[in-house]
Amino acid sequence: MTETVEKTASGAILYDKAIINQISDQRFAAEGWLHAEPVQGALRSAGRGGTMFVGNVPRQFVLRHYMRGGLVGKLIKDTYLFSGADKTRSFLEWRLLDKLAANNMRVPRPAAARYVQRGTFYTADIITVRVPGIVPLSKYIADHRPDEAFWQACGAAIYEFHEAGVYHADMNAYNVQIDTDGLLWLLDFDKGALRPPGHWQQETLSRLHRSLQKIMGLDPRLNFRSANWEQLLEGYFNASRSA
Repeated sequence: MTETVEKTASGAILYDKAIINQISDQRFAAEGWLHAEPVQGALRSAGRGGTMFVGNVPRQFVLRHYMRGGLVGKLIKDTYLFSGADKTRSFLEWRLLDKLAANNMRVPRPAAARYVQRGTFYTADIITVRVPGIVPLSKYIADHRPDEAFWQACGAAIYEFHEAGVYHADMNAYNVQIDTDGLLWLLDFDKGALRPPGHWQQETLSRLHRSLQKIMGLDPRLNFRSANWEQLLEGYFNASRSA
């Protein structure tokens, strides 16, 4: 993919002309599209607001406004300290997704990203190509009864990301998504990066495990048990041994 950067009155837009051949600030608001609908309920990443499906089938997009999470997010909703265009969250995520998609990894293709600078602070947005048919793992285990092969395949897929050095800052049961073929995708790479092997690999696995345990606590009817986690780990370590 070839990136293009265009300056705006208050920031800049980074985009791929092969996906969106014309871009403007208007495209980063729901009103800039003929069709827009909020991403709701189980389809939304935990803790994330301001996410919309925009555009029309067959090619739809996901428009996401960067929001702070945790305790900080209660005080500072969506602004970040500006230290250069290339260090903005939107540009960093766009370029990471661009590399991963170019290597045929199961992540959304990045279409456009922007930042809007206001003095020493900025806000940011990103547009990615919507992957048809995917649902969060949290919803998948509510609607299906996955077998051992499914969980082992999930573990092997996570290992593929880790082997490639892909660090996901918030690997949970919402950002891990499953397509109509039962294959695992990763979404929302805010604060993601490419890293050498390290403790982060176990930390991201533990984060996913805690997320699954948490949603099980909210709804014990979900089809996930401790044996399923062991199956996922078995798939992960089998993939690592055969690499």
